[in-house]
Amino acid sequence: MRHSITQSIWQLLLLFALMSVLAGCNTMAGVGEDLEAAGDGIEKSAKREKDY
Repeated sequence: MRHSITQSIWQLLLLFALMSVLAGCNTMAGVGEDLEAAGDGIEKSAKREKDY
């Protein structure tokens, strides 16, 4: 019985985390744009560090 309660709590926490991420992006297209922007930032940072 204890395993089921613990598992349910983790599932709820995961669900709330996922909902928070999706609410921040508003749409799945927003998620893609956010990931692209993050990738661009990493790429720019890498290019800056490479120049040193």
